[in-house]
Amino acid sequence: MHRTKVRVATDVLDANETIARANRADFDRAGVRVVNLMSAPGAGKTMLLERVLGGGLGDGLLDGLGEVRVGVLEGDVQGSFDADRLSLLHVPVTQLNTDPGFGGECHLDANMVRSALGAMALEEIDLLVIENVGNLVCPAEFRVGEDRRAMISSVTEGEDKPLKYPLMFRTCE
Repeated sequence: MHRTKVRVATDVLDANETIARANRADFDRAGVRVVNLMSAPGAGKTMLLERVLGGGLGDGLLDGLGEVRVGVLEGDVQGSFDADRLSLLHVPVTQLNTDPGFGGECHLDANMVRSALGAMALEEIDLLVIENVGNLVCPAEFRVGEDRRAMISSVTEGEDKPLKYPLMFRTCE
C-alpha cells in the first residue's frame, strides 16, 4: 500500500497576517492610529462616524481635542452610499467595494485594505477608521493591520448576538 504524505495547514490565514503586518508597518511609519469598526448591517457605524466627526447631530465629539486629522476607509460590497454621506464632513474618504475585484466578499481583509492605501494620504491623517462591511461573522476573522477593533451592537438586533457571534464579541476591544 502506497501512502501519500499529507500536509496539514496549521494557519490558513497566514497570508492575511503577513499582509496585515505590512499594513501595520505602513501605518506606524506614517504615525497613523487605525480602528477597524465593525457591526451587523444597519447597526449604525456610519451614523456614529457622522456624530463623532461633526455631522448630522450637532457638534462633533472630537471638538475640543485639538487637531485630530481623521480619514475613513469605507468598506461595502457595492455602492458608495456611506462614503457619500461621510464626504460631506470634509474628511478624506476612500471607498473600497468588495464586489468588482474581490468577488463580493462579506468582509475586508488585509489585502483589500492594502489595495486601497494608495488612495489614502496617510501622512495627512492621524487616525484612520476602517468602516468594515456590515457582518458579524467574517470581519472578526481577518486582521487588517489595525491598532484596535471596535464593534457596534444595536439593541434592536436582539440580546442573543453575543451567543450567536462570540468571535466578534471576543476580538473587539
